[in-house]
Amino acid sequence: MDLFVAKMAEFIKVEMNTDAAHDLQHVKRVVLNAKQLCEVERGNEWVVMPAVWLHDCVTLPKNHPERAKSSGMAADKALVFLTEIGYPQEHFDHIHHAIVAHSFSADITPRSLEACIVQDADRLDAIGAIGIARCLQVGSALERTLYEVNDPFALYRDVDDTHFTLDHFFQKLLRLEEMLHTDEAKREGRIRTDFMHHYLRQLGHEIGVRRS
Repeated sequence: MDLFVAKMAEFIKVEMNTDAAHDLQHVKRVVLNAKQLCEVERGNEWVVMPAVWLHDCVTLPKNHPERAKSSGMAADKALVFLTEIGYPQEHFDHIHHAIVAHSFSADITPRSLEACIVQDADRLDAIGAIGIARCLQVGSALERTLYEVNDPFALYRDVDDTHFTLDHFFQKLLRLEEMLHTDEAKREGRIRTDFMHHYLRQLGHEIGVRRS
């Protein structure tokens, strides 16, 4: 496995060039999350490890009209690469599904423990302290306003994260904890979600707007 992982790491260094929030460090954090989940939940590392290393080998920008197809394209590309390095093909179907199902925008329900682990590992990196940082990076890159000045927390208006970065918390980030599958991910997700709520309370204090 170690030799295969080394080849995956070298491959993904070249492929991760979409944006600052989807870089090599993102992949390494997801791998770290997945290793912990795989150990606790007793998943098959021969499926989980290539899926997490290669899950973003194709990543279309957040505002791309075909963003939902990214994970399918990544899964196809991953299998081509795994074939080239001689990875055991009996795992290919499960790896492909795990990569396709990891994506939030694809909205695909994982059908295996390994796919649940990959999806959970990726979603954990979207919440907590690192999730906040990545959200701000994406919002800045897309030139979105930080928040709507009259109603920053969308208490009396529709959420619109295409224009306001802060709205992405309400559109997606604060909902992810409820979508986690494994017990270990749920435990960690609770900690990270609590941190995001604390951040929002502090932000409200600093801008003079109380969040109910």
